[in-house]
Amino acid sequence: MTVTKIEPVAKTRFQVYVDGQAAFVLYKGELSRYRIEEKKEMTEEVYAEILQKVVLKRAKARALHLLNDMGRTEAQLRTKLLQGGYPADVTESALDYVKSFGYLNDAEYARSFIEGRKNKKSRNELYAALCRKGIDREEAKVALEEYYDGEDERAAIEALLRKKKFDSDTADYMQKQKIAGYLMRKGFRYDEIRRVIEFSEPY
Repeated sequence: MTVTKIEPVAKTRFQVYVDGQAAFVLYKGELSRYRIEEKKEMTEEVYAEILQKVVLKRAKARALHLLNDMGRTEAQLRTKLLQGGYPADVTESALDYVKSFGYLNDAEYARSFIEGRKNKKSRNELYAALCRKGIDREEAKVALEEYYDGEDERAAIEALLRKKKFDSDTADYMQKQKIAGYLMRKGFRYDEIRRVIEFSEPY
């Protein structure tokens, strides 16, 4: 194994390339400790030690810090670690580590996400948001079936109407049609909209 390049990524952090491939990011002191220099050979034993004792340890700590900072899905945490220069196999080991303590749970994340927003968002909006965050599509559907119902949808519609200062009692037919179109674009079902905004066809 040959160290083909050492590239600075910050003032004290460096991306190390081994045999032409990005291997790991190390601090300046770690480069000195392991005597890592460009064009110099690296034994498999040293490579493995760096991954296990330095990089994986750091990846676990980073994963815990990111989760402590805010709730994240498995996909979001994986992306953050990979963007931080952690190798894919080290990233997966770090994910397994935090999952073993129950710190990373997509089903619980989905439940919490829905509970915190169900009185403001439509089912379709919540589903799309969960998928964007990396929640499995089927898992998102199951969570919505369990934690979002017609009462929540009506409450969300009413909240949006209050925000828009819409008064169903004083609004005319065209105004009601306009607000109904807005709500449908937000993903609410037409039958639920009609239950909240009762209106008759004009003569």
